[in-house]
Amino acid sequence: MIDLKSLSTAERLLWTHGVRAPEHIDLEAIAASRGAEVVYRRLDGCAARLVTCGDKAIISVASDDNPGRRRFSLGHELAHWICDAKRASFKCAVADIGPQNAEAKTIEANANDFASQLVLPDFLVTPWLASRAVNLDLAQVMATEFRASLTASAIKLVRRTRTPTLLACHDQLRLRWFQRNVSFPIDFHVRRELHQDTAAFDMAFGTATGLSRPRRESADRWLSGSGVYRQMVSSQSLKIPDGTVLSIITLC
Repeated sequence: MIDLKSLSTAERLLWTHGVRAPEHIDLEAIAASRGAEVVYRRLDGCAARLVTCGDKAIISVASDDNPGRRRFSLGHELAHWICDAKRASFKCAVADIGPQNAEAKTIEANANDFASQLVLPDFLVTPWLASRAVNLDLAQVMATEFRASLTASAIKLVRRTRTPTLLACHDQLRLRWFQRNVSFPIDFHVRRELHQDTAAFDMAFGTATGLSRPRRESADRWLSGSGVYRQMVSSQSLKIPDGTVLSIITLC
């Protein structure tokens, strides 16, 4: 039984539109019900755009993004239309839109959090996850079933699991961003550069492709901090289309 009082604003919006399963989530229909027309087209310099006029709006989403990314961008602009309607327009760059930015206290971060709950609502994700082991294999399954991006799905899984887990994104030069859940020790820090003995390093610098298998290895390949050399982690990595490498790291 769902406690409606515990739902976020985005989740309540889904509930009022009859969403009871992932396949019920129709963001275009929700936009239309709020007076917003959704257009997929080429955009220069941004991932999505919102233009408003009174009680009507046009949401433009970059047509050349992947489906999961387009869906999140639509959710992001819907958040602006529903929550920030005092402004006449929003032009959101690629860097503004993404679940990895949802914790910052800004208008864009709030829109990302709203979009995350529209695409991957907790009231559906929690029972779906149940006691499954969190890894990138499961993130791929979630991305397919919820029609979400792999990155958004992986972040949602990391945040929802009780096991100390983080998600890191690296390129050849540096750590781009990371997300850790509340169970992960705050005195352990993600290394800025990839260790040469990790699968992620092979993907970033070599020809390795696809999804690596979960690997048990020394935590100091991934983390720094007091006593980290005594810890072991399970790691799994995947190179994504933009050339960066996503890795899920779980303390053993």
